[in-house]
Amino acid sequence: MTTWQPPRRGRIILLNGASSSGKSSLARALQSRIDTPFWHISIDHLRDSGVLPTARIRSKEFDWRAMREPFFIGFERSLLAYVEAGNDLIVEHIVENTAWFERLVRTLAGQDVFFVGVHCALEELERREIARGDRPLGDARRDFSRVHSYSSYDFEVDGMAEVSDSADKVIAAWQQRTRPSTFELVRRQLRF
Repeated sequence: MTTWQPPRRGRIILLNGASSSGKSSLARALQSRIDTPFWHISIDHLRDSGVLPTARIRSKEFDWRAMREPFFIGFERSLLAYVEAGNDLIVEHIVENTAWFERLVRTLAGQDVFFVGVHCALEELERREIARGDRPLGDARRDFSRVHSYSSYDFEVDGMAEVSDSADKVIAAWQQRTRPSTFELVRRQLRF
């Protein structure tokens, strides 16, 4: 009879960048190339799966502004549950401001988080946003001016570079990562 052992904690590669910066393409490339099984998780996956009452939000029956903050808090807390159960994650997120960043650092305190900034030129973000047709126009511009303004990263990539090359660079940097991570340094600075 074997004794139950708690699972090892999972690890997170957290991709942060503006809407249409290339996070999804990078996440898929990472997942297909990294040597261990990583889940790919994003807000878009939840939205597209039908979790939200999208039709009723669009019709204005439900107020998205009132629902938005609890939705993102729930998403962020779910990440903790996944890693505590031993799952490795590649997470796409648009961490919009300092308050969101500090909340995420607090939520994931003590976890192995490798924070990756995905950068992209504004003109390309706007071109991609129009081409996609599934985002409100202006989201990319709004994100561009603020999403990288509140923190440094463990690693940064250009969202316009060849995605397989970027994935290889992220994996190499992740494998050679050092402590303390960006999240750990911010946690110490905030003293929690």
